[in-house]
Amino acid sequence: MDTEPQLLIVEDDDAFARTLARSFERRGYEVRRAASLDGVQALLPLHSPEYAVVDLKLANGSSGLACVQVLLAHNPEMVVVVLTGYASIATAVEAIKLGARHYLAKPANTDDIIAAFDRSEGNTEVELTERTTSIKTLEWEHIHDTLAATNFNISETARRLGMHRRTLARKLEKQRVK
Repeated sequence: MDTEPQLLIVEDDDAFARTLARSFERRGYEVRRAASLDGVQALLPLHSPEYAVVDLKLANGSSGLACVQVLLAHNPEMVVVVLTGYASIATAVEAIKLGARHYLAKPANTDDIIAAFDRSEGNTEVELTERTTSIKTLEWEHIHDTLAATNFNISETARRLGMHRRTLARKLEKQRVK
């Protein structure tokens, strides 16, 4: 008897988590959800998922990177994909160092996530861009690198960057410049 693959979705946006869960359920996954690191820690003694989709930035400033670490400590064979609307090179590198299989920027759909689950090796054919990095992109990446270093603490990040907390909050609300 075949069993459904078990998936854990760690996402604090309830509407998005419900939508993603329904989409995976239609594809034959048994889905559990958690909204925080505490939720993950409460769920793991009862369930051992094979797959996890983890949002990078969770409620109360908590980090999905901590969830990646806890999940893989529980089951080193688990396939973890980090999904974020706050993509940066610094957090992508840290997610992969912690053992995530892939790192996807939102918006990503269920098919993108399943493809990321299946990719176990890098792709040497990925397109290299000729475009140089803009000052705004460098600023964005530096801000997110500092955010990750402070475990997503806005006040401490603002202090380290030497800017007012409200200025940092405004910069974080803007769309990333490409």
